[in-house]
Amino acid sequence: MNDSVKVDVWSDIACPWCYIGKRKFESGVAAFTASDDARPVEVEYHSFELSPDTPVDFEGTEAEFLSGHKGMPVEQAQQMLDHVTGVAKSVGLAYDFEAMHHTNTVKAHQVIHLAKEHGKQLDMVERLFAAYFERGEHVGQDDSLADLAAEVGLDRDEVLATLRDDTQLAAVRADQAQAQAFGINGVPFFVIDGKYGVSGAQDPAAFAQVLQQVVQLRQTTPEELAEAAQRAADDARADAEATR
Repeated sequence: MNDSVKVDVWSDIACPWCYIGKRKFESGVAAFTASDDARPVEVEYHSFELSPDTPVDFEGTEAEFLSGHKGMPVEQAQQMLDHVTGVAKSVGLAYDFEAMHHTNTVKAHQVIHLAKEHGKQLDMVERLFAAYFERGEHVGQDDSLADLAAEVGLDRDEVLATLRDDTQLAAVRADQAQAQAFGINGVPFFVIDGKYGVSGAQDPAAFAQVLQQVVQLRQTTPEELAEAAQRAADDARADAEATR
């Protein structure tokens, strides 16, 4: 029997909170694996496009894009970016919005799916996040994506052929359809053991706690769950009567 905990993560390379959430989740996993309930954690990333209408080569600054996308003054958008930069710094990330090439991410998602077939998905996701948010590298053009993929061990020509023929586009769309079926409308979103959803860039302690709870629930029989639910209902009823 597989004893690992499966975590499916929906995210977008262009989502600043997704990279922050990735770091916090990794810290939470580290805490979980040091606990008494420790199990191996298997992570798989899934595609989500925050802004599918974005051009490959957006002309303008990140603040200008955010201003148009959110319908707010550029100054307010810049304040939001400054805040996010501070949060990113707190988890060891050096965001550089001035150097960023804002772009469409559907091709990056195709490369991530190709990397998964070669057992290099997590490396590819990390490299794309770093390229986009910290290094000012382009993650929307075929040649630049092929270069980035080659850095993690993928064949550059295979990447170019995949992007030319949209070989992985169906896999991207399947991820997006699954997100819609789950009711996911924002990222990052974590689905643990295929049952429990965690939304947003939560603190590491929250991730560690939910992983521990999932493992503990596995060890609980249906009868024990029913008894716990009944006790909770009885306690709630008692509390309600006490406040009358």
